Amino acid sequence: MLKGLYRTLRRDERGITGLETAIILIAFVVVASVFAYTVLSAGIFSSQKGQEAVYAGLEEARASMTIKGSMFAYGNTTSDEVTSVSFCLVNTMKGQAIDLTPSGGNGTTNNVTIIGFTDSSQHVADLAWSTQFVGTDNGDNLLENEEQAIVTIDFTDTDAPVTGLGIYDSFYIEVKPVTGAALVMERTIPGRIDPVMDLN
Repeated sequence: MLKGLYRTLRRDERGITGLETAIILIAFVVVASVFAYTVLSAGIFSSQKGQEAVYAGLEEARASMTIKGSMFAYGNTTSDEVTSVSFCLVNTMKGQAIDLTPSGGNGTTNNVTIIGFTDSSQHVADLAWSTQFVGTDNGDNLLENEEQAIVTIDFTDTDAPVTGLGIYDSFYIEVKPVTGAALVMERTIPGRIDPVMDLN
């Protein structure tokens, strides 16, 4: 009789142990599921942020405009100095307009596109410049697809003058729009100052 009772108790203990084990396993599965969901959510979020960063970097790195044709310099043959330059800009990114509202000169600062000048002896961060659209033009100051704009930089403007640019001098002009990479142009003045000089 005692042996039968002992066997019954042993069977009951085995049942309780099995139930506890099942509960523990279920708890492990639930915790693992929650942890896996958290990891997957964090991974998806990180991937989205990484994609946004890559697209933003590409948008910033791509040049939004380019020069079309030659750059021309205009000189004062009396002082043998260059007084202004001009070049034609076109939009290289379809659907993204570039604001070419001119600086106006004489302290007017309504332009968002900045044009700078650098040579061996001077740096002017914000030059005075004007625009003239040629060919297709919808009447605003935005450089859009299939439009061309002649940009003329006045080196004699009293607000941001460029002085002493003469024969064989090399210089850089940097056009910096609000979005997109800056357009940098390097040119060298020829060995004689003429009223009009092709710098290409």
